[in-house]
Amino acid sequence: MGLIKETNAQYYSGQAVVEVSGSGQTDFTFNNYNTKLISAYDQNYNQVRSNSNYTMYYILTPGDVPIALDPAQSFVLDKEGTTIRQFNTYTGGLMVCELQEYAVEDNYGSYSHTSLNDVINNFLITYVGEDKLIPKVKRSDVIFHAKRGLQEFSFDTLKSKKSQELTIPPSLSVAIPQDYVNYVKVSWVDGGGVTRVIYPTTLTQNPTELPIQDTDGIPTQGSFGQNLEAAQSEIEGRWKNQSALLSQQWQNYPWGYYWGYYPSLNWYGKFYGLNPETAQANGWFTINERTGMFSFSSDLAGALVTLEYISDGLAANGDTQVPKMAEDAMYKHIIYSILAGRRNIPEYIVQRWKKDRAAALRNAKIRLSNIKSSEFVQIMRGKSKWIKH
Repeated sequence: MGLIKETNAQYYSGQAVVEVSGSGQTDFTFNNYNTKLISAYDQNYNQVRSNSNYTMYYILTPGDVPIALDPAQSFVLDKEGTTIRQFNTYTGGLMVCELQEYAVEDNYGSYSHTSLNDVINNFLITYVGEDKLIPKVKRSDVIFHAKRGLQEFSFDTLKSKKSQELTIPPSLSVAIPQDYVNYVKVSWVDGGGVTRVIYPTTLTQNPTELPIQDTDGIPTQGSFGQNLEAAQSEIEGRWKNQSALLSQQWQNYPWGYYWGYYPSLNWYGKFYGLNPETAQANGWFTINERTGMFSFSSDLAGALVTLEYISDGLAANGDTQVPKMAEDAMYKHIIYSILAGRRNIPEYIVQRWKKDRAAALRNAKIRLSNIKSSEFVQIMRGKSKWIKH
């Protein structure tokens, strides 16, 4: 039995059609969507979201121009997101559901993943029960280990990298994303759309506390005994004012050009003393833990940047997807985690599943690395060149 349920129209254009049967029909079910239908309104006419991810159309007679229905006159009836209830009744004709463009795009490529809920259900059916590996286990335990597995896999195995397109404001700081765990790469984008890597700097620091001191250098306290803190960091203020001078400059010498570093109008390194850490012209950034911001050097003010970062795969419902190439590793991770946490399980069984988990995870990494032999050959055509770094 095939696993694809969506029709070509549902997948490529997000359209599904059902016939209006009987008289006074209000509920219309679209079972085969892989995308969950989400309404902007609830059953009490209250707007709970900015917009629905679908638009409803009504066709009285085949061949007529579809009539777009008011989104405030419908809501999603079930938790599965398959049935839409109209506040108005309809008799005869056709009802059309069309996904919004962003919802259709989210659906593209969805066959390569399976939901975490399906992984949990498949695990309970296959591995739990009488005469099976695990005679009995609570669903809540399986959910916990599945989520922990998805988190761990997201850090070094799954394609959990996200990116944001941001513009650096005059304050030179942008907020850390809500589901941020660690950054991968920060780049600014030139006029041709080419990304230029921005590197973190050790030239300055972002203090985590700003205690106000008295004349003897002792932190002062408020009326409730807490340390009084300054509103602004003096270090960050100096860096903001000076970092424009810290940009790399092309220097023309008789023997040619090279990158120099220019702090406070004094050369940081001569031709042979160049510091590779600062030998670049793309600016710098720091992570300000005190304010929860990425802070950039002033030469990047107004620049368009991309922030690539790692999430843990659990931040939003849409994130909880497991690549099918890593599905077996997820099952083995859950098995090992459950057996390792139980009493009276022989150690050789625990070690066996520990090895099986490691082997499955290694296979998942190889599969998800997506190495193509033709691309590898193309890169190796330059093998005769000297490696410069």
